[in-house]
Amino acid sequence: MSAKVQRKIRGSAAVPYSRINYVLFGVAALTLLVGYWALAQPPVDGFLTMTVAPVLLVIGYCVLIPFSIIASAKKKGNEQK
Repeated sequence: MSAKVQRKIRGSAAVPYSRINYVLFGVAALTLLVGYWALAQPPVDGFLTMTVAPVLLVIGYCVLIPFSIIASAKKKGNEQK
């Protein structure tokens, strides 16, 4: 292959996720870790294990992880709609 063709191939493969996606995924992972930590705390029928932990886990799995996948950074520049 010529150098021009190789540059064209490399230039067309864009990374699908931006920094904001990775930051949101990190927040989701941290939320899940805190949720599982809260789930492991005694007493088993306490407020932390029965209320806080499930709420954190649902927010992490059902809100933050999907949002971190579909979120996109706003592009800078003069784009016409």
